[in-house]
Amino acid sequence: MPTTPSLRHQLLAEVVPRLRKAAEVTDEPTERARVLARKATKRPGLPTVAVPGFARRFSVVEEEVEGATTTFPAYSFSPRGLEPVRTILYLHGGGYVHGIDPFQVRYAARLAAELGARVVMPAYPTTPEHTWRESHEALVALAQRLLTGRVPVALVGDSAGGGLALALAQSLRDRTPESGSASPDRLVLFSPWVDLTLSAPDTEAVAATDPWLFPGKARVWARWWAGSDAELFRSEVSPGLGDLDGLPRTLMVCGGRDMLAPGCRALADRAVHADWDLTYVERPDLIHVFGLLPGLPEAGQAMRAVVRFLTVRR
Repeated sequence: MPTTPSLRHQLLAEVVPRLRKAAEVTDEPTERARVLARKATKRPGLPTVAVPGFARRFSVVEEEVEGATTTFPAYSFSPRGLEPVRTILYLHGGGYVHGIDPFQVRYAARLAAELGARVVMPAYPTTPEHTWRESHEALVALAQRLLTGRVPVALVGDSAGGGLALALAQSLRDRTPESGSASPDRLVLFSPWVDLTLSAPDTEAVAATDPWLFPGKARVWARWWAGSDAELFRSEVSPGLGDLDGLPRTLMVCGGRDMLAPGCRALADRAVHADWDLTYVERPDLIHVFGLLPGLPEAGQAMRAVVRFLTVRR
């Protein structure tokens, strides 16, 4: 596998953060106003614009999920004419601030097509209006319902959604003895945000090389999502600091030029001493969520690895 980033990756590493207007936070009130203004421009529904022929290729069902103080939609889609052999509960990233991105739908749709899977993508309520408490138990209950089906269930998440997927896996593990329910058979974490304290060694050094993520902004968003500084250490918020024993077999992929990579490395180090089958793949010099970027050879390689990992053996 090549270790030097492709020319296309080098281009997108510069272009994508500019297009997304990535920048460090100035102050918290200004950041809050900016986030809320951006949210006001977003249209409701599943953003399928990045998937050509989505309506023709996939059947979609929307359901309402009852959270602690609010309801939110979950979108279920699968290739038309196929009986799914797997369910994927996909937790989207976006720093717990942004909703589902078209490129996350594109990635999940490719997984559905490659695996013959049903994808369930909840649009969980995001911060600063909401905290983890308003959706966590509802997402656990959604996963438990999916686990009553006839096909295996995998939890998959990118960025903040990767951290959320790990947090759900821990909660499901802790509830299994009392509920008697099944457990997910696989967990895929792509560039996951597993430690919202950003306490892993070298975080600041790696952040200096990251064109997309910024530690000051991440700390503001993390505090919003947690609800307070003290809550940052809870496993529901920073699952990388929680109990790792007994989790599903896991594939974690990250780029070395990603501010979240030190947290992933610390998690992989802890996994060595836990009862947890974790495979960690770090690609040198690649940026955050590189696997979701269009046309990258590195993304294609990562996709093939994920598909192999999630393929249901008969």
